[in-house]
Amino acid sequence: MKRHAPTSPARRQADFIEWRTILTRTEPEKSLTFGRKRHAGRNSAGRITVRHKGGGAKRLWRDIDFRYDKIGIPARVDSIEYDPNRTCLIALMVYRDGAKRYVLAPQGWKVGSEMLISDTASLEVGNRLPLGRMPPGTPVFNVELERGRGAVLVRSAGSSAMVLAQEGGYTHVQLPSKEVRMVRSQNFASVGMLSNPEHRFQTLGNAGRARRMGIRPTVRGSAMNPVDHPHGGGEGRTQRGRRRGPATPWGKPARGVQTRDRKKHSSRYILSRRRK
Repeated sequence: MKRHAPTSPARRQADFIEWRTILTRTEPEKSLTFGRKRHAGRNSAGRITVRHKGGGAKRLWRDIDFRYDKIGIPARVDSIEYDPNRTCLIALMVYRDGAKRYVLAPQGWKVGSEMLISDTASLEVGNRLPLGRMPPGTPVFNVELERGRGAVLVRSAGSSAMVLAQEGGYTHVQLPSKEVRMVRSQNFASVGMLSNPEHRFQTLGNAGRARRMGIRPTVRGSAMNPVDHPHGGGEGRTQRGRRRGPATPWGKPARGVQTRDRKKHSSRYILSRRRK
């Protein structure tokens, strides 16, 4: 982490990541980038379904390979780069057949590191192999839920899951939320922990930096009028919530209430729920 001289209130309380010692390239691979329209939290009907999103600096989309379909072909790290569309760093891989792909970079990778996607790959950081071949205690990321559909679990900065046990064609995996889930042993996962673990420690410092990231202001419900939020109104400062407890702007219970569908088909694969 890096702290600048306190030349202003924003600089005084901002914490930055020291990118200069980590990144090896500033411009992305042109053949793997393209423009992408941002919808700023709106659905297909144009209505806001996720609040506090909008604006922000223009971004170039990097095409990340989550399918890892170059099985059995060794690859080498050509550069470690920054991606404005995600929290972890990305690596430009050059395969032995000449193909180039962007992948999520694990912690410890540097230029020249090698990766192999194979059923018989070794347990080295970045290699990708079936969960059934990993002993208990192995940290993993980019975990598949369906063979060949690509990685969907554990993809954010500094995160990793852990292999707990092997039983009956399934691997017990503890996710970063501490949920324990059964995943088919034939599904692939990458060995190691994702890069940029300092992401959770950085402080933006001022509102302008948040706006450039596409984050719009958040207004407290207790600062609104009763017509705008269940927490609004009252004489002076009042307690957050109502007699029935805290609520969302639409009157539904909030904070600690379980939102998962009890009839969801994947519930049978969850051995231990995440921490509340």
